[in-house]
Amino acid sequence: MRVVTLDIFRYLGSMLQKDGDIDEDVRHRISAGWLKWRQASSVLYDRRVPQKLNGKFYKTAIRPAMLYGAECWSTKRRHVQQLSVAEMRMLRWFCGHTRRDRVRNEAIRERVGVAPIEKKLTQ
Repeated sequence: MRVVTLDIFRYLGSMLQKDGDIDEDVRHRISAGWLKWRQASSVLYDRRVPQKLNGKFYKTAIRPAMLYGAECWSTKRRHVQQLSVAEMRMLRWFCGHTRRDRVRNEAIRERVGVAPIEKKLTQ
């Protein structure tokens, strides 16, 4: 019987790498967040839904998908940055702003009532 060795494999919903790094798991979690985003797009794009309610929905449905297993991560600055960029893209999108609008991240976070993802990672 022959045992196959892999560089990356999925175990209990997380991506484990041979070298013990979490780059692939962070990428996988971000794509899981975007998948939840697409599933909920009908709610998030509805202009009749208040932005604060969209923020609550984001915090209860999308952010947990992005942070699943994060309590076991030994994060580096680039991992936190990748998660933060993905989160801000989502928040800007359902607020109806692009980066060209030059609206500050703090203003968008305040409008939807969502704290930075870095704070959630350190809890």
